[in-house]
Formats: sequence, structure tokens, C-alpha cells
Amino acid sequence: MKELIDKLQAERILTKDEFVTLLTSFTDEDSRYLFSKARALTDELFGKKIYLRGVIEFTNYCRNDCFYCGIRKSNRNLERYRLKKEEILACCENGYKLGFRTFVLQGGEDPWYSLDKMIDIVSSIRKAYPDCAITLSIGEKKFEEYEQLFQAGANRYLLRHETADFNHYQKLHPPNLKAENRQRCLRDLKKIGYQVGPGFMVGSPYQTPENIVEDLLFIKELDPHMVGIGPFIPHKDTPLAPFPQGSLELTLILLGILRLMLPNAMIPATTALGTVHSKGRELGILAGANVVMPNLSPVEVRDKYSLYDNKICTGEEAAECRFCLENRIKGIGYEIVVDRGDYRRIVQ
Repeated sequence: MKELIDKLQAERILTKDEFVTLLTSFTDEDSRYLFSKARALTDELFGKKIYLRGVIEFTNYCRNDCFYCGIRKSNRNLERYRLKKEEILACCENGYKLGFRTFVLQGGEDPWYSLDKMIDIVSSIRKAYPDCAITLSIGEKKFEEYEQLFQAGANRYLLRHETADFNHYQKLHPPNLKAENRQRCLRDLKKIGYQVGPGFMVGSPYQTPENIVEDLLFIKELDPHMVGIGPFIPHKDTPLAPFPQGSLELTLILLGILRLMLPNAMIPATTALGTVHSKGRELGILAGANVVMPNLSPVEVRDKYSLYDNKICTGEEAAECRFCLENRIKGIGYEIVVDRGDYRRIVQ
């Protein structure tokens, strides 16, 4: 396996068969070797810096019915909420004081927030915080809508492609949602000028090693600025509730692979990692991640943004999340920096 890891580091890509071999034949020794290579590369390019993204979960209404998601429209057990523009701006104000220079507006696909409303929110944040980056994570839209939000001041867009295999995609989504459209959105966003972030769940129901390889090849071809992956965690009120949780170990291996594939990428150690293991985010950083995304949402709505079960930090104030994470990261030899953490192409 070391030969394949060395080849991946040198060439930034492997063949399909080589990727399958790599994913299905890992030993603990191979993992340690991969993580040492990935972490050394991250340290070389970014130093000991870990970048902050402040997540504001502003609505848990969603028009979609994805089979894995706790805020799917068919979940009648969920208490719904929407944040007003003033509440969103208050989250930004609090976050700015705590050193956040990127705000991530994340929500379900909620038609109540019309294009005009979103443009007003984005432009208000842009006016109030001209030195900050604004990331959106609000789902599938038309090219013209993405373009107008970009012109209003949004810089980045997170849109997990979920799975690059079209058949697998339909096992996770209702018939009205198509992988082709999801991928079209990512390409549109990149064309407009957004920094884009695809991603997928590791260990999602029906996922095969070959599916993961297709994901890696799609991500390589897209050449994104960010990549977000995390273990699948079932939600009790979804059709996929009976399926097992995704593997922490495989998620970490994929973080290392992604770092070697995309040296310049901003790769988060996700909340899902911290949910499946008490030191999951630290392990993610040591495997090659360089971003953490604490929650800036008001405490009273945090447990209502329930994408999966047992999500961490739902009862903590933003300052608690921020400083707890800072201390954890210091404990493994890294530091959180007050910085937008923009994508830079440092090496080819």
C-alpha cells in the first residue's frame, strides 16, 4: 500500500483499480503512513494554522425528502423554525467578536426565503462585515439565482454531491432529485466564480468501495476549493434509520487521500466526526484536515437542526464552542487563526 500512497502523493491521482485496492486493503500501518504524509503536506502548505468557519443554521424547513436527512419535509416529529434577518445578523455580530471571519449560512431548501430575501440577507452581511467571507449552503438553484447571490456578496458555496454514482444517488433520494442536476449546480457555481465545496457521506446506505472511487474521481475532475466529508450517522425519523453508522477509520483514510489529491483544498474536520468519536475532529486534523466549523446558531434552535442523531454542541453558546475547540486544537499542537482562510493555489 505504501507504493500506492507514494504514487498518489506524486501524481495526485490513481486509477480506479488502484483506488479500490487502496480502500479495501488498508492496515493500521498503512493508515499511519498515509496520515503522516497527509499531515506533513498540510503543515508544509498551511503551517500549524486551523481555519474557522462559523455556521449559522437559519432554517430547518426543507422542501426535499431525502431519505437520510432529519429535516426532510416528511418528518412530522421535528419542531420547525426560521431565523429572522436580524437574528442572523446578531449571530454574525457575535461571531465577529469571537474571531470568525467566515460565516456559513446553512439551511434546508426553504422557499420561504425567496431570492430577494436571501439577496437582502447576504448584502446586509456583506455591508456590515466587508472583511469577511460569506458561504452559502442552501441547496440546488438556477444559474441566474446563484449569480445574483454572488453579486450580492456571497463568496463560497457548499453543496455535497452526496454520491457520484447515479444509481446510488436514487437509493438515497426521492425520484424528483437527480444526481445530474446536483452536479450541474456545482459546475455552475464554479463557473460563476464561487469557491465550491462538494462532498459525501462515508458509509452511506448501499455505498460500495467502487462508489467511493467514483466520488474521488468526480472530485478530482471538478477540482474544488473545499471538500466536506463525514461519516453517515442515521436519524431515527428517516427511512434509512436502521442502517449502521459510517466508519470513523474509513472517513479518516479518505481525509488523508483527499489531502494528497488536492493539496491546496480547505478540508474540514466535521461536526459528524466529533459526534462519532470524542476526539473525532482532532483525529480529522491529524489526518489532513485544516478547517473547523463551530456553531454560531442561537442555542434555542440548535437541537432542532437535526440532520442526524446525537449531534454534539447543541447546548453550548457560541463562545463555549469556540474556546473549547481552540483548547482541543492547541492540545494536538495546532492553533485556530483569525483569518478568512481563503483558498490559495500554493502548489500544482
